[in-house]
Amino acid sequence: MVKNFLVLSLLIICSFSSFSQQSAAFTNDFAEFNKALELYNNGQYLAAQSLFEKIKNSSNDETVQSDCAYYVANAAVRLNQQNADQLMEEFVEKHPTSLKRNSAYIDVANFYFENGKYSHAQKWYDKVDASSLSRSEQERFNFNNGYVYFKAKRYDDAKSYFNKVSNSQKYGSQAKYYLGFIAYEGDDYEEANKNFEEVKGEERYSEDLSYYQADMNFKLGNFQKAIDMGKAQFSKSNPQEQSQLSKIIGESYFNLEKYAEAIPYLKEYKGTRGKWNNTDYYQLGYAYYKEGDYESAIGEFNKIVDGKNAVAQNAYYHLAESYLELDKKQEALNAFKNASEMDFSAEIQEDAFLNYAKLSYEIGNSYKSTPQVLLSFIEKYPNNANNDELKKLLIDSYITSKNYKEALNLLENNKNFADKTAYQKVAFYRGIELYNEANYNEAISYFDKSLQEPQDANFTARATYWKAESNYQLSNFEKSLAGYKKFAQIPGAQNTSENKNLKYNMAYNQFKLKNYTDAIANFKSYVGSSSTEKVRKKDAYLRLGDSYFVTSQYWPAMENYNTAIELGGDNDYAQFQKAISYGFVDRSEKKIEELIAFIKAYPKSVYRDDALYELGNTYVAQNRNNEAVSAYDQLIREIPNSSFVSKALLKKALIFENTGKSNEALAIFKRVTKDFPSTPEALQAVSSAKLIYIEQGNVDEYARWVKTLDYVQVGDTELDDAAYAAAEQPYLENKQSQAQSRFEDYLKQFPSGLHAQNAHFYLGQIYFANAKNDQAIPHFEYVVNRERSEFTEQALARISELYLAKQDYQNALKYLTRLEAEADFPQNIIFAQTNSMKASYELKKYAEAVNYAEKVLQNSKIDNSIKSDAQVIIARSAMKTNNEAKAKSAYAEVQKIATGALAAEALYFDAYFKNKAGNFEGSNASVQKLAKDYSGYKLYGAKGLVLMAKNFYALKDAYQATYILESVTKNFTDFPEVVAEAKAELAVIKNAEAKTNSSVETGN
Repeated sequence: MVKNFLVLSLLIICSFSSFSQQSAAFTNDFAEFNKALELYNNGQYLAAQSLFEKIKNSSNDETVQSDCAYYVANAAVRLNQQNADQLMEEFVEKHPTSLKRNSAYIDVANFYFENGKYSHAQKWYDKVDASSLSRSEQERFNFNNGYVYFKAKRYDDAKSYFNKVSNSQKYGSQAKYYLGFIAYEGDDYEEANKNFEEVKGEERYSEDLSYYQADMNFKLGNFQKAIDMGKAQFSKSNPQEQSQLSKIIGESYFNLEKYAEAIPYLKEYKGTRGKWNNTDYYQLGYAYYKEGDYESAIGEFNKIVDGKNAVAQNAYYHLAESYLELDKKQEALNAFKNASEMDFSAEIQEDAFLNYAKLSYEIGNSYKSTPQVLLSFIEKYPNNANNDELKKLLIDSYITSKNYKEALNLLENNKNFADKTAYQKVAFYRGIELYNEANYNEAISYFDKSLQEPQDANFTARATYWKAESNYQLSNFEKSLAGYKKFAQIPGAQNTSENKNLKYNMAYNQFKLKNYTDAIANFKSYVGSSSTEKVRKKDAYLRLGDSYFVTSQYWPAMENYNTAIELGGDNDYAQFQKAISYGFVDRSEKKIEELIAFIKAYPKSVYRDDALYELGNTYVAQNRNNEAVSAYDQLIREIPNSSFVSKALLKKALIFENTGKSNEALAIFKRVTKDFPSTPEALQAVSSAKLIYIEQGNVDEYARWVKTLDYVQVGDTELDDAAYAAAEQPYLENKQSQAQSRFEDYLKQFPSGLHAQNAHFYLGQIYFANAKNDQAIPHFEYVVNRERSEFTEQALARISELYLAKQDYQNALKYLTRLEAEADFPQNIIFAQTNSMKASYELKKYAEAVNYAEKVLQNSKIDNSIKSDAQVIIARSAMKTNNEAKAKSAYAEVQKIATGALAAEALYFDAYFKNKAGNFEGSNASVQKLAKDYSGYKLYGAKGLVLMAKNFYALKDAYQATYILESVTKNFTDFPEVVAEAKAELAVIKNAEAKTNSSVETGN
């Protein structure tokens, strides 16, 4: 600025002669100008600006005005006034010939530069005419310009200006330093090193140079030199630089395979903006891995989330190996699977896939069936040396995975892999699976498939046995018996677990076929076996009793009933049959005694009404009419829905008729015809009443009364009987189509005929057999809406079944409730209760569902499949009503006895409750078991994986959690709700991990 003042003074002196010729006012302006200039030079810019503005406005001299405008604008720049740039632009525009034009540009630019306003400086540097500057001004101009571009990271522009002053005595060192940095940033380390070496001795650059040179040596592969330079600089550096130097030193040791030395430095690295990336985690994890510290290695590897490069593939492979070292096989399986899905290294990919396949066989796989995994590997790597071993594993995996359906699909459709032994086993187990699901026809088809490949005699025998069992369940007793006989002839059959029940099952078939002599022989053989189960043994004694009973061998029958009673448990049936048997050996008093004892001992027995009716009949046979009437009345009073009520009423009326109480008898006959229309009892009541009316001479009254009974058509009885018989005959001969047509014709002709109930029932059965369910329903409804008959119970069971199949739970429940109350057969009561609980659950009547389930569980005769159903209803209802404690208890019971889908559900909830309790490792163990034993049940497999992901994240294993959740979203699209849950959980985890890992993509 002093230089500017001298220039101005010279200009003033040169023009003084012209000034002296002006007026005193001009002289005054000159004095004022000098005063303003002095203020400006002393840094009093505001005062100077004000005075220059005053002189400019009062002077008429263009040069003075130009100079004043120059200083006014310059002062504005230095005062940081908002209009500074505008004033300078106006000066240039209004005074284009001013000698201060270029000085204005450079002066303003330098001012902005010195105050760190580089973008402002750049604007004015761009206006400068560099050629008119002195050499020293040019050097300053070039250096400042280079620095401005450097700060703007326009390195190519900066480089051109720095090169112009690289040999300058004043600016050369600085220029070379920045040229070195530009080369460093451009990865031109040789050029950077050359420039840095030339300024190496200068103290002000020494710290930065040491860091850059350490980094450059690292990048050039001079790792030991990088270590030495980094260590030398470490203590002199600030915390941020120490973090970077730790990274350089640590990575250098890592590349020199000095992992123990690398670990402390790698750990000290603070990351970029406080975050590590996947490569950072990999290097520290691999160093731990090489040092055998697998726990720490896992702790670093499993932070690598979202890895999609060669580093990640390497990391996941070594992560898997680390897990294996610690016997964490489920975690290893996931990591190997991930590495096998990446193709950055074909060698790692193949080896990871091999390990993934082997682990799938060992612990199970929720993503894909183990056979599919093994087969996929064999197909992808047909020349792998391990394939022979894998083929052996494949055979076993079909059975251990229990995914028989998918396994058979692979075997039947894969020409490159055919194993008859495996096919025989898998087809057999698929048949067993279907049998347990009560799908007996399809089960038989798979047992046949198994029998078509008789490779293993043991499985040939077992398939023969279970085919016979399936036929028994379908009531194909002849086929079933033939199957059991064939099983008995197969070599080695006696060594199977099935053989112990052979005699029992053969006996049952013969019993069903009414071959009682053979049935007795086989039941006796069975009870004499040492391996007999108590429950079956008791049942066998009961059936022995029944076989003797129906063949009129009553004393042996009673002996077997007594033996069954001695075995404990529910004895009402045996006691009742024993009591009845006394009547057939002329021990009537003993029969009466036993029946009375039975009625007292079993107040809730389903045979109570049978016992009361039989007691009444026995009294009648002994002419003890009053006692007989008492027994019938007790039956009518206590069990009003019993099928014996109409019979008991009729018997009571006949007693009155035979003892001269005609009017009392007539009243009861009329009650029977009213309450039980169209039944055989009603028709007999009409006939008996007719005799009384005739005897009393009231035939007209009889005629009027009969006209009120729409099912009694006087004169048409023979035609009614004939039309019905014509329809019934083809039905009994299994000519269903002909029977259907004739039953329909009968009902058109006699809609309220004597046999209308029978016709409706049989028509319903025909339609049901032909899967015409909607047509069957009205016929069964007719039966159940009429008086109770021999068909009522069957019709109630059938119509309930039909509405259940339609998922019309409201109507199903209506008939199931009636069936439970009216059924005589225990199996129908169980059917009603089990399906009432299911229907109530579907109707969201959870309390009622639980009540039915608990009622079902009170029955000691139900098998495990029904127990499982009941416990599951309790558990599901408890979950729906947020009673998780009760649900947990119920699912625990299910787990003890269930098979198939219910077992998978119970195992999932076992994992669920363990997760809720914070037992994350225990929860994972349950999910692993679910994957291994129930991989065919994909819904619970998917839900289990989401649960496993939550467990792993709670165990601080973000890698496992994210990988599992991503796999769920890709592999289980059939279950959108599960996928949605997985995506939501994944977003939460990624957002959390992104706070410390810069490689994680959150998608936000």
